[in-house]
Amino acid sequence: MDIKMVKIDDIVPYENNPRHNADAIEPVKESIRQFGFKVPMILDKENVIVAGHTRYEAAKALGMTEVPVIYADDLSEEQVRKFRLVDNKTAEFAGWDFSKLEEELESLNFDDYDWGFNTSGENVDIDGLFTDAPEKESEKPKQIQCPHCGQWFTP
Repeated sequence: MDIKMVKIDDIVPYENNPRHNADAIEPVKESIRQFGFKVPMILDKENVIVAGHTRYEAAKALGMTEVPVIYADDLSEEQVRKFRLVDNKTAEFAGWDFSKLEEELESLNFDDYDWGFNTSGENVDIDGLFTDAPEKESEKPKQIQCPHCGQWFTP
């Protein structure tokens, strides 16, 4: 697998992209600012985006002229179309190990940007990150919000 640098002006967004990415552009821009462009975009042989529409928009907004890409030239057209959907969908199947998350959050400071963790790195209230904050815990079951789609559910 080869990662290539491609001029952003040569990249074509997929015209039928079913994802609403607008709310994710600012956090992705901040991620690129803080950590660099660590996840290449995936393009088909015509430079049409297979995966990475949000990274594309964030890179444009940051004024980047080139971005790292991987070409999905080993996939058929049907596989490319399927992968566009599957790549986004698979993240929805993952969950959180709350004890490990709490342990990670206790030693990190996220005051530089609101990543949705809402913690200053001390006395992390893990329940506050993933509940709808009922007035009395005994009255309502714990609710968890999916970090990808924002939907609330009872575990």
